[in-house]
Amino acid sequence: MDADQFDDFEPKERLQKLSFFNWWMFSIFFGTLFSNTLLIYIQDNVGWSLGYGLPTIGLLVSVLVFVAGTPFNRHKPALGSPFTRILQVVVAAVRKCNVAVPNGPKELFELSMEEYTKDGYFRIDYTPSLRFLDKAAVKTGPTAAWMLCPVTQVEQTKQMVKMVPILVASFIPSTMTSEVATLFVKQGTTLDRSMGPKFDLPPACLTAFVIIFMLISIVVYDRLFVPAARKYSRNPRGITLLQRMGVGLVLHVIIMLIACMAERKRLSVAKEHHIFGKNDTVPLTVFILLPQFALMGVADNFVEVAKLEFFYDQAPEGMKSLGTAYFTSSLGIGHFLGSFILTTVSDITKRHGRKGWILDNLNISHLDYYYAFLAILGFLNFLFFLVVARFYVYNQEVTESKRDLQETIEPWPSKASPQDEVLKMSPS
Repeated sequence: MDADQFDDFEPKERLQKLSFFNWWMFSIFFGTLFSNTLLIYIQDNVGWSLGYGLPTIGLLVSVLVFVAGTPFNRHKPALGSPFTRILQVVVAAVRKCNVAVPNGPKELFELSMEEYTKDGYFRIDYTPSLRFLDKAAVKTGPTAAWMLCPVTQVEQTKQMVKMVPILVASFIPSTMTSEVATLFVKQGTTLDRSMGPKFDLPPACLTAFVIIFMLISIVVYDRLFVPAARKYSRNPRGITLLQRMGVGLVLHVIIMLIACMAERKRLSVAKEHHIFGKNDTVPLTVFILLPQFALMGVADNFVEVAKLEFFYDQAPEGMKSLGTAYFTSSLGIGHFLGSFILTTVSDITKRHGRKGWILDNLNISHLDYYYAFLAILGFLNFLFFLVVARFYVYNQEVTESKRDLQETIEPWPSKASPQDEVLKMSPS
């Protein structure tokens, strides 16, 4: 992802890194905006040859830029598979499940500082959480990698394990996001999409509104909100990553409530005009769906960017790729979960001869009920998130970055000096 190109030991670069994920996501979705608008128009109105040719040329240019820039990148030595190192800790701890953990961390096995610095990494201090894993560092005789692990390796495993509850809480938001390209777009196909006498908005282009509002909100968040919030919170990021994620979760609940109300309006107009055919168009403008598309873009700015930065930032050195995999896994699992929930709800609501909520014909379906169900599910997930975020403790090296960032920010009169990133997210 190139976030490792910033030197964490250089205060100015560490401060610049705080905006990296915002602009990385901005660049990704700026390209997506092109594919969801201009490219779709070219494919529909010009031809598929040009529609495929333009992305091919773009990919070729990207490869050339990547190859040309690779020699200038900072390269860190590989430490091997993070899964292997995590599994070594778990296996060693299980093998020594009957061994008592010493009271003092100095009695646990650890490599010298030189062993880490020569590879360009730093040692992680002992923390008292997940004490069962500490058994992997208890010296009992055998020194094989699957029997004895240094404290730093144990702490790396702890850091990855303690993020799992946050990962689980991110599944439902990804499920909500998956509705944009499915049910939201399908709603749009039943509405009046005319934009003038000769142009109808393609249904697939509706997702462009999500991207447009996400791009706008990223700029506003990074350039306006963060500097303003920094003055009051004294946090380099303005608000903590978990607080940013929490705002997005609240927005997801609001989005589903708005989608529910919009669908109820659509169904009432369809009933009023006796429109019940599968391919019939409801005489209602498609822009009634704009609020849910727009707010989804704003929510993605909070949830998806914060989620990516959180999993990368909180993953230990040598396991950043696994932290990024947490982010992509949450998206994949969330989409699979969305399909499962949709299928399950559809099957359950058809039992006992009932019509069901979700049918191929949306004009006789009840997506409003389904959106209300998702709003309740999102609210319950938000409560779960509050609990796990309340007890989550940020990594020590993250909270200790206060002094260096303070030295960088304090000379700027328009910005207040930052404090530690809040260790625990308040449930209020």
